[in-house]
Amino acid sequence: MAQQETDQRIDSGTSVAEPGDGFVVDTEDAEARELAYRERGTSRPITVVGNPVLHKECQDVTEFGDELAALIDDMFASQHTAEGVGLAANQIGVDRKVFIYDCPDDDGVRHVGVVCNPVLEELPPAERVLDDSNEGCLSVPTAYAALARPDYAVVRGQDAQGNPIRVKGTGYFARCLQHETDHLYGYLYIDRLSKRDRKDALRQMAENTPRYEVVPNA
Repeated sequence: MAQQETDQRIDSGTSVAEPGDGFVVDTEDAEARELAYRERGTSRPITVVGNPVLHKECQDVTEFGDELAALIDDMFASQHTAEGVGLAANQIGVDRKVFIYDCPDDDGVRHVGVVCNPVLEELPPAERVLDDSNEGCLSVPTAYAALARPDYAVVRGQDAQGNPIRVKGTGYFARCLQHETDHLYGYLYIDRLSKRDRKDALRQMAENTPRYEVVPNA
């Protein structure tokens, strides 16, 4: 996910679950963990809307070893280069259900982590408070549009070692969790817009130049 248009913009240890609820603690040593990931990784160009890998459901992660660890390192390096706050594997052309994030919540608390095989948990109606803030995407560079999403989200999946985890987020971080999970099932945020707003987002993209390297579509 791209940073908000006007916003704020680590040895990779296993995420630690909070006692009793299964939610990961992804705020401790966030700066150091993110730095360690990206220093091991190599930045790759970003795939953009129209690339087939972005428009289909990705394959499940079934092997939790060195190859996955190297991919995660490259994803953090790529996200940092593009100045994003979240990145799905298919955004660097890899057909696997894994996303990473380095994202603040609305209180300015930094969250850094990895989720493999994510599934968004269904929210009770009482918790579905919609936030219609602007949203952007590294795969739709330079474009932003208002999109209503719940301001609270819970994602369950696995960490880089295959352990079951749950991640919760509020505000901007909740938007990031929903946005990245969407990617791995073949949806871009512009797919959730009206035809008019989608057309406007694509116009913004066509009229501007991304600040990072992208993969040209054939």
